[in-house]
Amino acid sequence: METKKPENIDEYIGGFPNDVQEILEKVRMTIQKAAPDAKEKISYSMPAFDQNGIVVYFAAFKNHIGLYALPSGHEAFKEDLAKYKSGKGSVQFPLNQPMPYDLITKIVKFRVKENLEKVKKK
Repeated sequence: METKKPENIDEYIGGFPNDVQEILEKVRMTIQKAAPDAKEKISYSMPAFDQNGIVVYFAAFKNHIGLYALPSGHEAFKEDLAKYKSGKGSVQFPLNQPMPYDLITKIVKFRVKENLEKVKKK
């Protein structure tokens, strides 16, 4: 069976159980609030926010929400993220623990500023 790729974030979120949809919507709103000028899109089949380049991606999995703030965003907050399973440019927030919305806000604001500085240097 072929699964249809979501064309927008609403379709993406709609593909999950209600409890996960609620968390995804709150993550989405948290990112929107921290990056009000960023545009929503689907990239690599994941929700993404773009403002002078990708700010962050996020995605839902069986047991966690993944946040992808590229290596720089994770490097800048490595102490805050230390308690979570993470990779070079990703972090996993377990679904059975409270989502760190304040931390997501800080990371997104950092990435918006970083992207803006890159544009100024060009």
